[in-house]
Amino acid sequence: MSKVRVIEGTTTFELQEPTAIAIGKFDGIHRGHRELLAQVQKAKEQGLRAAVFTFDPSPETFFKKRKRKELMTRAEKRACFEQLGMDDLVEYPFNEKTAGVMPEDYVKDFLLGQMHGRLIVAGEDLSFGYQGAGDAGLLREMAREHHFEVRIISKICEDGREISSTFVREEVRRGHMEKAAQLLGKPYAVSGIISTGNQIGRTMGLPTLNLYPPEEKLLPPNGVYFAKAQLDGKEYQGVTNIGCKPTIGKGQPMSVETHLFDFDGNAYGKFCEVRLLRFDRPERKFDSVTQLKQAILDNVLHAKEYFARV
Repeated sequence: MSKVRVIEGTTTFELQEPTAIAIGKFDGIHRGHRELLAQVQKAKEQGLRAAVFTFDPSPETFFKKRKRKELMTRAEKRACFEQLGMDDLVEYPFNEKTAGVMPEDYVKDFLLGQMHGRLIVAGEDLSFGYQGAGDAGLLREMAREHHFEVRIISKICEDGREISSTFVREEVRRGHMEKAAQLLGKPYAVSGIISTGNQIGRTMGLPTLNLYPPEEKLLPPNGVYFAKAQLDGKEYQGVTNIGCKPTIGKGQPMSVETHLFDFDGNAYGKFCEVRLLRFDRPERKFDSVTQLKQAILDNVLHAKEYFARV
């Protein structure tokens, strides 16, 4: 798997080879996004580079002047693009100046001129350029004049509703991890570098891996989840607690703490991806560490029963 080339923080760049370009927000990379990216990836068979064009920050974040919780951090999104076979990722800076670019100029100057686009793939709700005036109809119209191909991908539905990042967010906030996985096309995940915790789990014979997600990462409700973790190229089953460890004491930072069933090595400083599969119980404060240990053992038993069924 080749590493995706990231172009960020600049409007002056040029890709040297003809490309197939997926345009979108890609805030979560759900099944609808994956269909766009699959079309672009397939175009590599025709000798095109697979490229993504997106804005940073998103127009919504820029105009509303407030940050929202994200389904994927920037690092997680870049890793996903790489896994899906993208060659180039343009994180185009969105500011007062670029917000005023006419949509025709976006196509001519950036997508065709600087990115050498031969195929442009987008969703049917595409909106770009000054006041969001650019849409799928404009792309098709310009394609006839400038001789490039356009593919507009229809919305994918689940339970009679269009799959969107808003839909995914709702399910994650409710702790409906199975439904979130259906919408995303893969389990909802939290990733990062494993940090040192308070090592209470190790004293109980239940060592854990600790991740401290950035503030912008959307987390499901505090509680215990059945999970799988990807570490050192291997996949492990386990249980994950999301929360602030109220039994240990006040002031604990929000963490994603995972006990793996068949791992007892030193993972500090290593990259880990934790995939949250199913909610088991809410986080709660126990009267003693002994009660906490018994609860964790119960969680482990429930998780092993779950993994034996699936």
